[in-house]
Amino acid sequence: MARNEEKAQALLNRFITIKQEEKRKPRERRPYLASQCRDLAHADRWRVDILREIGVKVAEIQNEGLAEHRLRDLNDAINKLLRERSHWERRILELGGRDYSRSSNAALMTDLDGNIVAVPNPSGRGPGYRYFGHAKNLPGVRELFDKPPEVRKRRTRYEICKRIDAGYYGYHDDEDGVLEPLEAAAEKRKRDEVVTEWHRVERVRREAMKNVVSGEVAGAGGRGGEAAAREVLFEEVELEVEEERRLEEAGREFVAHVPLPDEKEIERMVLEKKKKELLSKYTSDALQGQQKEAKEMLNMQR
Repeated sequence: MARNEEKAQALLNRFITIKQEEKRKPRERRPYLASQCRDLAHADRWRVDILREIGVKVAEIQNEGLAEHRLRDLNDAINKLLRERSHWERRILELGGRDYSRSSNAALMTDLDGNIVAVPNPSGRGPGYRYFGHAKNLPGVRELFDKPPEVRKRRTRYEICKRIDAGYYGYHDDEDGVLEPLEAAAEKRKRDEVVTEWHRVERVRREAMKNVVSGEVAGAGGRGGEAAAREVLFEEVELEVEEERRLEEAGREFVAHVPLPDEKEIERMVLEKKKKELLSKYTSDALQGQQKEAKEMLNMQR
C-alpha cells in the first residue's frame, strides 16, 4: 500500500514540476557574440553569468583525482571563458557602461609554491593562456614554472676597467673636507720651519763673513757661534766647489770612443762610391744594347 502512495506522490511531484516549467518563460540563452547584445543590463547579466561559470570550473580543477584529459579540458574551458569575459567587458564599455578592465585587473599567475611567474607564451597556445589548479602539474607544464638556475656571469677585464674612475686612484680624497685642513696646517708648520732655518743660516753667514780674518774665524760669538760659522762657511765652500765641477763637466771636450775617418778617408770613400755608380750604369747600358742587337738579328732572320 505504501508503495502505491509513493508512486502517486512521485507522479504528483513530476506533474507539479511540469506545470511550473510551463508557466515560466523559456530560458534565454547567452548570445554567441557579444556584439549581438544591444542592452547594457543584459550585457552586465551575461558577464556575471560567465564569472559564475568560471568560479565553478576553477573549483572543479582543484581536484587532484581528475584525469589528465579532464584537467586539460577544464583548463581550456576556463581560458575560453576568460576571453569571452573580456569580449563582454569591451561590449559593456561600448554601450556606455563601466570599464571593468581598469578596475578589475587580471590576477598574476603563480606557481605551485605561490611565487609569481611570467609565462608569456606557454605551449604555443597564444598570448594570455593560463594554467589553473592542478593543471600546473601536467607533463610539459611543470617545466614552464621551474626557474632556471641563475648563472653568475664572470665579468671581463673591459667591464672591470670601465667602472674605474678617478676616485679609484685617490683623486677625490680631498673632496670630503677632512684632508685639506690637515694638509694646510702641516704645510704652514713646515714653511715656518724652513723660513726660520733660512734666516738663522743667513744671519750666521753674514756674521761669519764679517769676522773672518786671515782665513780664521774669530771667537766673538763663543765656541757655539764659532762652530756655526765654520759649518756655514764649509757649506758655502762645498757649494762653490760643486758649481765649478758642474761647469767643468759641461765644458769638457767630447771624447769619441770609436775611430772617426779623416778628410782623406772620406774623399776616398766618396770616389769609390761614384766609381761603382758609373760602372753599374755602364753595365746596364751595355746589356740593353746587346738585347737590342739580338732583337734586330731575329727580325732580319724572319
